[in-house]
Amino acid sequence: MSGFGFADAWALAAAGAALLMACFLSAAQAALTRMSRVRALKLLDEERPGAERLLEVTQDPVRTLNILGLLVIILRVGVVVLLTVVLTRHSGDTVAVLVTLLVVGPLLFITSEVAPRTLALQRTDGVALATARWVRLFALPLSPLSEILVRIGDLIAPGKRLASGPFMTADELREMIDVAESDEVIESSERVMLHRVFKLGDTVVREIMVPRPDMVMVSADAPLTDVADVILAAGHSRVPVHDAEDRDQIIGLVYAKDVLRHLHATGSAEGPWGELLRETHFVPELASVDQLLRDMQTQKVHLAVVVDEYGGTAGLVTIEDVLEELVGEIVDEYDREESLVEKLADDSWRVDARLSVDRLNELLGTSLPDDEWDSVGGLLFGVLGRVPSAGERVELEHVRLTAEQVNGRRIDKVLVQRLTRAQRQALHELA
Repeated sequence: MSGFGFADAWALAAAGAALLMACFLSAAQAALTRMSRVRALKLLDEERPGAERLLEVTQDPVRTLNILGLLVIILRVGVVVLLTVVLTRHSGDTVAVLVTLLVVGPLLFITSEVAPRTLALQRTDGVALATARWVRLFALPLSPLSEILVRIGDLIAPGKRLASGPFMTADELREMIDVAESDEVIESSERVMLHRVFKLGDTVVREIMVPRPDMVMVSADAPLTDVADVILAAGHSRVPVHDAEDRDQIIGLVYAKDVLRHLHATGSAEGPWGELLRETHFVPELASVDQLLRDMQTQKVHLAVVVDEYGGTAGLVTIEDVLEELVGEIVDEYDREESLVEKLADDSWRVDARLSVDRLNELLGTSLPDDEWDSVGGLLFGVLGRVPSAGERVELEHVRLTAEQVNGRRIDKVLVQRLTRAQRQALHELA
């Protein structure tokens, strides 16, 4: 061991500089991790100093964060090496190693990791704006090195590389929404709505449409008084009009306001009324609901006729049906407030056959197949392979489905029962 010399002073100064730089870059890394491009654009609109450079950095955040992470590691290693060298000269190898592990390591973690990241999380905008210029200065010359190291990593751990964001998957974002509700950051209703927004893109029009047998329509050759009666009875503001010879051929829509205006202007319901027809918007039954919503907004339509792959009428869908996917059931003064689900005793429910299989799975916590069938009635049809008689039943996923009400070829009501362990055991023995 020797006295403290110039080399030791230089090593300590270099370690201090490396520590300060590591703190700076660690804070920048934490701030940029939380900084989205949308937020950077907002800061630019507010004319915050440094916002333009920050926007440039957020254009390729993954590459920038890789470089910052590399630099922070190099600087921390440098601090440890320099301090270990100085300690070894004055205290010996054993003491130097112990001091490095027990003192230098924890202090380095606190000063270059916890403290700067806490500051960055508390003042994300300020730290990101203050460090953007310097981050860009470091990132530009080191980009090739970062790319080389990432490619080496790809060789070691093959797979699809995260070329650019996201820093959070959709599942992780859903989990964050659940955590936000449990922490009372958002209301339960807000959590449900946010989850429905995620699900909207995976929902097809066929799942939310009014099926053709339930459609309210009028014939093109019907007297205008009959048209008015249908509109009044249904309480709809617009009704599809089908060809007089073919109910599958929708030729237009008739609006209640147009019928009233015509009756008021002419004072008579006699004669043709074809001039009242308006153009119909058609949509494929497998179109996504979020795309339908955008089309309705763009084309300013409130109702669309759903067609199947052969061009036949499959049903209709309104903008209210789409909104109900986000906010739940909307009941107006003309709707009959009829629940699709009625809770019975002993883990049993009476459900409308139109209830979606997906909603039933949510209710029971099951995983009944919903790939081929949209409704509970359709599932029952599909499993039996024919039109069931009243009282016929099937067992799936520890659930018994019984056709309670059958009207001709159509199932109206289904009894759903969650089977007990004893019932499942008995069915297994019979099988």
